Amino acid sequence: MNNWSVNLFMERIKWMLSIVIVALVGCNTEQEANQSDRDLSSADWEEIVSEAEGTEVGIYMWGGDDGTNQYIDDYVTPTLKEEYDITLNRYPMDAPDFLSKLMTEKQADQDKGTADILWINGENFRNAKNNQLLYGDFASNLPHMDEYIGEEAPFVHMDMGTEIDGHQVPWGNVQFAFQYNKEMVDGNPPTSMEELIQWSMDNPGQFTYPNVNDFTGNGFLRHLLYDVADDPTELETFDEGWLDENADEIWETLNAFKDSLWRDGQTYPESLSQLDQLYANGELAFTMGFNEHRAESLVEEGIFPESTETIVLEPGSISNSHYLSIPFNSPEPAGAMVAINFMISPEAQIKKLDPSMWGEGTVLDTSRLTSEQTDEMETYIGPSVIEQDDILAELDADYHDWIQENWEREVVQ
Repeated sequence: MNNWSVNLFMERIKWMLSIVIVALVGCNTEQEANQSDRDLSSADWEEIVSEAEGTEVGIYMWGGDDGTNQYIDDYVTPTLKEEYDITLNRYPMDAPDFLSKLMTEKQADQDKGTADILWINGENFRNAKNNQLLYGDFASNLPHMDEYIGEEAPFVHMDMGTEIDGHQVPWGNVQFAFQYNKEMVDGNPPTSMEELIQWSMDNPGQFTYPNVNDFTGNGFLRHLLYDVADDPTELETFDEGWLDENADEIWETLNAFKDSLWRDGQTYPESLSQLDQLYANGELAFTMGFNEHRAESLVEEGIFPESTETIVLEPGSISNSHYLSIPFNSPEPAGAMVAINFMISPEAQIKKLDPSMWGEGTVLDTSRLTSEQTDEMETYIGPSVIEQDDILAELDADYHDWIQENWEREVVQ
C-alpha cells in the first residue's frame, strides 16, 4: 500500500472514530437530560440521595433576619456539604419577588430555573399553587416527614385555607408576640388591643406597626380582626358577610389612634426589619413579630435593649407555620428534596431552636423523638410566654388579601 493509500485509510479511521465519539457524547447528554428531567415520585430514597450528590442547590428566601441567615450559612450549608456533598446557595429575595420571577419563567416556558427551594407560606403558597409554579407532591418522598412529623398536625394539610397536597413541607411554627422596652413603658404593659391603643394615644410617637403589605404588619391587623370578633370561631372560615358587617369598626379603630403613631401615622415602616431598627434605636417602645422567642437572640447580640420583654395580648396569639417548597423548574429537584429532608430532621430542627442562631419553633412531633432529643430541645427553649389556651388559628389567606386591598384607602389616605 503506498503512502497516499495509507493516509486515506487513516483519515477514514479518524472520521469513523469521530462519529462514534459524537454519538456517545450525544447519548450521554441525552441520558443526563432524561435523568434530571425524570419524575422522582417513584424513585426510592437511596436513588434520590445518590442523584443529589454533587449538586448545587439554590434557595430563595427572605433575608431580613440575621439569625435566620446565620442558621442557613453557618449550620445548614456546611452540614449539607459535609454529609451529602450538596452546595447550598442562599438568594435573599422576598416571596412576591421570586413568585413574579417564576411566573415570568412559566410564561416563557423556561423549564430550567435558578432556584430549587422556596421559603413560602400563606397567600404566596396559594398563588404559587394556583398558578402551577410548584414542583408538585414531593412531601411523600421525604422519610423525615413520615418519621418525625406525621399526618396528625393540621398544618401538614392546610396553609391559611389552602390545601397543601404535599406541595410544601412545614419548616417552622411560630406565634405572634409583642416585644417592649420596659424602661420606656411605665408600670404594667398593655394586656389587650384596647389597652395598647390607649397606651399609644397616651404616648404619641412611640408605637406603630408595619405597612400591611409586610406579613408582620398584616398580622397585626389580623389580630385586630380577632379582637373585633365576639367569638374567635366566627373567623374559622373566610366570611365576606362578617367583614361587611364589621368593616366600619375595624377602620374606625385604626383611625382613632392613627395620629398618635410614629411620625403622626403619615408613614409606616415598610418591613419588620425597619420596625425592629426603630425599636433598637429607642425611637419606639414596641416592636412585634411572628416568633415568641425571637427577642432572646437579639438581646444576646446587643441589638435589642436588655430591658426587652415579650408579651401576648388578649384574646391571644395567632399561630403561623411556614414551609419549604420546590419550584416547577428546579434544575436539581433531587438535591432540593435531600436538603429539605435534612432541614426537617431532628438534628436541624433542634439546632434551629438555639437562640444564639434563630431561636424558632419546631414542626416535629415530639412524641416521636428520643428522650435524649427532647432533653436537648429543653436546653434551648426558655419559659413560654404563650399558653396553649391563648393560641389562635391562622386566618384564611383571603383575610390577608382583604386587609391589603382596603387598608391604604381606609387608613393611609
